[in-house]
Amino acid sequence: MTFGDLNTDKGVKELNTFLEDKSYISGYSVSQWDVETFKQLPKAPAANFPHALRWYNHIKSFSPDELKQSGISAACPLKTGTTTTAPAPAPAAADDDDDVDLFASDEEEDAEAERVREERLKAYAEKKSKKPELIAKSSIVLDVKPWDDETDMGELEKATRTIEMDGLIWGASKLVPVGYGIKKLQIMCVVEDAKVSVDELVEKIQEFEDFVQSVDIAAFNKI
Repeated sequence: MTFGDLNTDKGVKELNTFLEDKSYISGYSVSQWDVETFKQLPKAPAANFPHALRWYNHIKSFSPDELKQSGISAACPLKTGTTTTAPAPAPAAADDDDDVDLFASDEEEDAEAERVREERLKAYAEKKSKKPELIAKSSIVLDVKPWDDETDMGELEKATRTIEMDGLIWGASKLVPVGYGIKKLQIMCVVEDAKVSVDELVEKIQEFEDFVQSVDIAAFNKI
């Protein structure tokens, strides 16, 4: 895996572009590819190559022992070299160029990790917000009892079904004998629990006083 001449800005730019969405040259942990690429850089990438600089500082932070534990050849120590032909201003300056603190703090790496974490949390929140909310509903069977056997049960049911509430759907119905020629209306409905109060629904049916003597809940099931 090559990125051109890493002694030139063009090569470093290619490396920077490659690392825009990656933490390592290959895979999800430091590898021989990272070490080999690191060795080709004469110095840390400039600030205008932020992804390459982030990667450079991260790879620089590994000690030889840590590299060995990752199965990376110890024959490839991490150190920065120099390919410039310009004379060094002083021997001490040359020594400084060759010294690399493998345990230096990496604030840029921490900032990158924080950015990735925030992006993942944001993506998760957006995904969760798009998930349809579960609507709690109940299936109810009501027993609507008339005053006597002379009550017009057809009109009683018609009046009951005129009740409209947001979240209320009327279902099937039937007449059930209760004795002495009297029949009750047994009617099913489905309600959204958050929108419909069962007590309020019963009260509305009982308001048809010419037909209705009482209303009982025969069955109540969550669906």
